[in-house]
Amino acid sequence: MKKDITVDLGVKEAGKKGGRITLERYGHNYFKIIGRRGGQRTKELYGHLFREFGRKGGRPRKPDMKLEI
Repeated sequence: MKKDITVDLGVKEAGKKGGRITLERYGHNYFKIIGRRGGQRTKELYGHLFREFGRKGGRPRKPDMKLEI
């Protein structure tokens, strides 16, 4: 009988663990392949906007969340 063991993991820790397991299972080359596929898909979907981003000085920045107290 298998016992269920629960461990409280945060999102960051869970992602890190999943990434390590994927690396062990499939290897470094797998990450290269899926990264290339993701880049190609991004280009297909948003390639027409790349020139506009370049004219504006690159990728749009996230706004600063500095609060004045």
